[in-house]
Amino acid sequence: MRRLWIWGGVGFAAIALLGGSILWSATRGLPDEAELERFSAALPSTVRDIDGNILTTFTREKRIYLTYDEIPPLLVKAYISAEDKTFFEHEGLDYIGIINAVFTNLTADRRVGASTITQQVAKSLVGNEVTYTRKLREAILARRIEATFTKEQILELYLNQIFLGRNAYGVEAAAQAYFGKSAVDLDLAQMAYLAILPKAPSTYSPTTRNARAIARRDYVLRQMAANGYITEAEHAAAAAMPLVAVRNRSLSKPRASDYFVEDVRRTLIAKFGETEKDGRNSVYGGGLWIRTSVDPRLQLAAERAMRDGFMRFERGRAWRGPAVHIETGEGWQSRLQSAQVATGYDDWRKAVVLSKRGNDSEIGFTDAKFLDTFLDLIARHGGNIA
Repeated sequence: MRRLWIWGGVGFAAIALLGGSILWSATRGLPDEAELERFSAALPSTVRDIDGNILTTFTREKRIYLTYDEIPPLLVKAYISAEDKTFFEHEGLDYIGIINAVFTNLTADRRVGASTITQQVAKSLVGNEVTYTRKLREAILARRIEATFTKEQILELYLNQIFLGRNAYGVEAAAQAYFGKSAVDLDLAQMAYLAILPKAPSTYSPTTRNARAIARRDYVLRQMAANGYITEAEHAAAAAMPLVAVRNRSLSKPRASDYFVEDVRRTLIAKFGETEKDGRNSVYGGGLWIRTSVDPRLQLAAERAMRDGFMRFERGRAWRGPAVHIETGEGWQSRLQSAQVATGYDDWRKAVVLSKRGNDSEIGFTDAKFLDTFLDLIARHGGNIA
């Protein structure tokens, strides 16, 4: 019995030491409650002209921050139904959900998770590394977050922080990226669709995987009805709606002030840096507001004067050759459309030589209306057109 007590004490001490070591390692570097209170999501820095109008933003994450009161209540309920139906009952961890997930993962072929919304907020702070240590850190931080913030504040962080595809972070940016409208203007079916995106946005693409996206959206609608958030009539009406998203927008058209704005960006980076550990006062993520001396009218006049001067300079000189080369086989229209060629003037368009025989050339445009104008212009100047 004496030896048993000795070895039992040694074993208990070893287990306690190992557990303490693991806990110390897991909590090392985690933000405490005071640091969490200072936390804020990365926000774009906004550049304005001399009149206060927005010229551009500096950001790596397209995000438009909404306070909790600005987020439609039905959109909040859609996310709770999709992600964490016991959100307002638990204290950061869903223990029953964890046990069920462990049992399912051990006994079934499919893998399921049990992360609460609070854990997903914590995950954005500790990283996406798939290890047991990271999950422990995530759980500890989730409890700290629950102790620091109200449920409404946690939802505000979550709904502004999550990545939802199309380079959109948060529900407002996602509403505009997918449907071309503000979150407050979304209908029920669109809200349910946005609620399915946190897990894997590309898996539920409205353009390439429309049927799968609709099936998952309808699941969220059923959950909202089961939770009493919507009526059966509202559920049926929303489930009958098609899922139609706006086109994924391309890069914005170059502005006359882009060269000036680029110099502003470099000046700001030299002063504040691109990013900081907490994102404060940084160009990308610090939410700076920058007023510049740019007058768009004068900038356009200066650019046009310089371009006109270049045109006069080039007019008496030989042609310098094509700006770029593209393949002219099938699908040349899309390649021409995406070719990085600056046309300069509003009434200029990109064109490609499709074929050439002697003095005859076949020229292709992506703009049919401009082609008619071009033909009229050539005809008025005595050109020969076949």
